[in-house]
Amino acid sequence: MAHRTPPTPRICPACDGFASAAITLGGRDHRGHLRTITAHCPTCNGLGVTRTRPTREGARA
Repeated sequence: MAHRTPPTPRICPACDGFASAAITLGGRDHRGHLRTITAHCPTCNGLGVTRTRPTREGARA
């Protein structure tokens, strides 16, 4: 019996796989560290891939 391989994850079309980005707030804190926040892609929730729907074999369109 042949083993089925899972489909490769699809790269998110909104962020092209770069799901998280560090954005500087423009300034440094009292220790000299650069203040940043992390922004995540709202489409893939910071994963970089989208879910693939399983296709049913023999299903009509």
